[in-house]
Order: sequence, then structure tokens, then C-alpha cells
Amino acid sequence: MTTSLQDGQSAAGRAAARDSPLAAQVCGAPQGRGDARDLAPVPWLHARALLPPPDGTRGCAADRRKKKDLDVLEMPSIPNPFPELCCSPFTSVLSAGLFPRANSRKKQVIKVYSEDETSRALEVPSDITARDVCQLLILKNHYVDDHSWTLFEHLPHIGLERTIEDHELVIEVLSNWGMEEENKLYFRKNYAKYEFFKNPMYFFPEHMVSFATETNGEISPPQILQMFLSSSTYPEIHGFLHAKEQGKKSWKKIYFLLRRSGLYFSTKGTSKEPRHLQFFSEFGNSDIYVSLAGKKKHGAPTNYGFCFKPNKAGGPRDLKMLCAEEEQSRTCWVTAIRLLKYGMQLYQNYMHPYQGRSGCSSQSISPMRSISENSLVAMDFSGHKSRVIENPTEALSVAVEEGLAWRKKGCLRLGTHGSPTASSQSSATNMAIHRSQPWFHHKISRDEAQRLIIQQGLVDGVFLVRDSQSNPKTFVLSMSHGQKIKHFQIIPVEDDGEMFHTLDDGHTRFTDLIQLVEFYQLNKGVLPCKLKHYCARIAL
Repeated sequence: MTTSLQDGQSAAGRAAARDSPLAAQVCGAPQGRGDARDLAPVPWLHARALLPPPDGTRGCAADRRKKKDLDVLEMPSIPNPFPELCCSPFTSVLSAGLFPRANSRKKQVIKVYSEDETSRALEVPSDITARDVCQLLILKNHYVDDHSWTLFEHLPHIGLERTIEDHELVIEVLSNWGMEEENKLYFRKNYAKYEFFKNPMYFFPEHMVSFATETNGEISPPQILQMFLSSSTYPEIHGFLHAKEQGKKSWKKIYFLLRRSGLYFSTKGTSKEPRHLQFFSEFGNSDIYVSLAGKKKHGAPTNYGFCFKPNKAGGPRDLKMLCAEEEQSRTCWVTAIRLLKYGMQLYQNYMHPYQGRSGCSSQSISPMRSISENSLVAMDFSGHKSRVIENPTEALSVAVEEGLAWRKKGCLRLGTHGSPTASSQSSATNMAIHRSQPWFHHKISRDEAQRLIIQQGLVDGVFLVRDSQSNPKTFVLSMSHGQKIKHFQIIPVEDDGEMFHTLDDGHTRFTDLIQLVEFYQLNKGVLPCKLKHYCARIAL
């Protein structure tokens, strides 16, 4: 029994040694010599073969295992054409450290809502940032990325909401939520997220800004913004705010002062002396929220409320509620607190929007426009030969003319169902073609329109068009300008049996609302500024 096993082992060793040097070392065979006389006996193999099995079952099992091993070793070897890509079957057992380690980042499922309450579930890693989540939703829904998409934290039980900064970790935000709270993440546009870097004059009124040290001459709004980003100097934001007293339902009007170390209030009028200042809140371990229904939820004197909420989960008693007199004042306070809390990080988010910590970095995401779109050129096919329109002005005018011609044909086709001779039907279609546009909101109130514009940012040119509640036959253009919301009535005018729309008592007429919006996107006209960004309710 021993002799035959040794011969079989020697033959197997010779076969393995020819193909694998490592196998020859394991079997005890020197490399380059395949004779049976040169093979050294394996001590553990002799000892195992000479030991009698304790019973017949174990003996049969051992014989089957030996036969299986011999069959595997006696299989004809196939040379590996790519030895550097694969490991030997022996090395996989001896060196488990050769395998790459699995990705240690844990993944979790989050749910993100849109304004129409549709939601989408995403499986994301634990270190994903808010900007990365926005980028995922932009790519999945094929939206255009204009750097205004934002993730919001919505707390309905206390009526608060805040912008989650692009660099914040989403999983950390969710970890601060209570188990029984019905909090949500919302995905929508916020044009005012970094608007203070572009137009700081709208965010820091002169009567609310002062300086701790004496300054030479007048300081411009860009210099004020630079002071916020500097660690040595800082401006002071001051003014009266309504503060809710702890444990009470009453509000008290107090003079507040915002410094880099925190928010203070004066116990004696508008005095800024240190002995009259008391500490109110710091913003290192707190987040700044905007109140959505301050009058209804907390009995605030105005609708321009905001508050400090600790990062850790807490009840309404931990909130430090404040209320401003107007929207511009609240925007100034909230913007200054964001700048003092995050500083240069906000500027980095604004300048480099694609720097994320997870897999959605600038190398792994697609650009705002695809390569094929960037390579498109305007063509003219009106003559005998086609030509490329190289003049940008000519290309734009041709595109506008073609779009208007296509729209008129579509109106006739939709309105008459094959009989384009009926002018009344085509006119009715022109009056209703705007309903499919994203900037048109059918039957919403004035307050709802203002809420939508405030949610998407009080930036000059943010607008929407809605039905008029006072006059069913007219429409209203609601837009933002100078941190305020203004409403303009669109009046229908009839001329020679055709209906037109106008904003200036008939001086400028439009066959439909689409033409009106496109005109005021290019021309200021009677409006305080051009129409830039439309408010739209997107669906996920």
C-alpha cells in the first residue's frame, strides 16, 4: 500500500513540477529535475498512509479523498497564456492577502421628495454629500444642471426648513432625526443659494451693517463679503428682532448683534457695551432654519421667522425662535450666519460645485451638455445647397423665426383637427397653449405664488404665470425683484376678431403667453428687470 501510494505521488509530483515551480516546491521536487529518484519522500504523507483506519467508514472516506486528489493532480495541464493575471491554485490557499479588500463604505437607502410630493429612493454610501445626491437626481432625471439644484431638510412637525449645504454629509443629517419624526428631504431649485457672491448689495443693507474697527471711507458690498470670509476682520449685523421667550408663548422685541463668536442681544436699548450684551446663541453646534408657518405654529408676529436648532435631536423647547420685520432683514441675518459658520467652505462650494467626497466627483459625472450637443451647428437648407450659419446673431434670429412658424402650425393643427380655416378655433388654441409650459401654474393663489418664489430664491427675474383670482379672463405675472415679489396683470385685448395678450395697455401685443414670456426674457420693457428663472414644480 505504501509503495504504490509513493509511486502515484511521485508521478503526480513530476506532472505538477513540470507545470508549476511552486507546485514542485510543495511536493518536495527540485525545479528542473523530474526523475522519481530525485523526489524526496513527504514525511506527513508516509505517516498518514501507515496509520490503520479506526473503522471501515473512515478508511473508505480516506480512500475516496485520496483518489479524488490523485484524479485532480493527474488531469492534463493547460498552459496559462496570461500568468500575470491569475494566481496558481496553490497560491490562492497559501496567500489570502493577495485578494483586494472589499469596499468598506456602507450603503444606506434614502428617500428624496419633490415639490409635488413624488419621491425617489436612492441607495447611497455613508459619506455622500448633498451635492452628490443632487447630482445623482440630475443625471437620473435628465435635468439641466445650472448649479441651483439644492437639497432641503424639511421638519413638518415644527414647521422649519433649511438648505443643506453642498459639502454636508446627508447621512449625518439623517442621524439627527428622531425615530417618530416625519422629516423629509426635498429636492428643488434655489437660485439664491450663492446669489450673495454675485450681488452682495441686495443681501447686506447699509442700515444693518457696522464694523467693529474704524474704517477709512465707505466700504462696498463686495468688501463686506470679503470681510466675512476673512478670519481677522468681520462686519457686525445689528437690528431689532422679535424673540420668543423660553417656555412662554409671548414674543419680545430686542436689539440683536451678530458677531463671529455668536449672536448677542442688548439689555439696554441699542447699547453695544460689553456689560449690556448677553449671549443668545452660538452657531457652531446649531443649524439655522427658516420658519415656514411662524404665525400658525409658534404665534410669531410676522411670517419672516428663523431659528437656531441644535444639531442633536431635541424638542421644540430647544429651539431659539426669532422673527424679522421683513424678508430682506431675514435674508440678511440668515446669509450672515451661514457665512460666519462655514466661511471659505461656502466659497469653495460656489467656485467648485463638483467637488464631492463620494463617487460622484467631477471625473465620474457627465457635463451639463453632452459632447454631441456641443458639436451641433446651425444649418440653412433654404437654398439649393446647405450652408453652415457662422454668425451667432443670424443663427439666433433663424431659430426664433423657425420656432414661431412651428408654433403657429401646431396651433392650427391642434385647434382645427385638420381644418385650419376656422380662425376662432385657432385663436382659442393660442389662448390655451401656455398650459403645457413649466412656468405656468393653473389655479394657485397669490400667497401660494409668493411661497413658491420665496422657496426657489428671491433673485431678480424669478417668475411664474398664473390665473387671476379676481378676474377669470386675465392672467398674472408674479416675479421677484429687489428682494420683493411684484405682480403684473396680463390683460387680453381683442383686435379684428383676434385675441392678444398685453402688459402695457395694448402697446405691445402677443398672440399667446409663450410669446409674451419669450419677449420679456429678452427685453425689460415695462418690467423692473428681465425674466430669468421660472418657478417649476418638478417630479422625480
